Amino acid sequence: MAIDDLKKDLIEADADIRSYLKHSEEYFKLKVFKALMRAITSFSHFFVLGAILLMGMFFISIAVSYVIGDAMGNALYGFLIVGGFYVILAVLCYIFRERLDRPLLRKFSKYYYE
Repeated sequence: MAIDDLKKDLIEADADIRSYLKHSEEYFKLKVFKALMRAITSFSHFFVLGAILLMGMFFISIAVSYVIGDAMGNALYGFLIVGGFYVILAVLCYIFRERLDRPLLRKFSKYYYE
């Protein structure tokens, strides 16, 4: 009798362990899917908004270049000044890139580990 009860308990424990592992695997897959979908949707939002912002900045830059060029008497000077501004901005972004990375890492790690 005791052996039959022990055998029955072991069979039930084996079934419980298999069920736990199956559900843990499904949970892990769901968690990875959730993290990937958040990353993909965030990237797509960033890409679309970035493209629209880039187009706006492009046209504003052309307009500002013409205004500065008209004020200085030569359109080339306006384009050189606006281009120089963007070069300086790019150098500053490169210098402070670590400070720009920290908030992104915090935000995406929060999404991933939720």
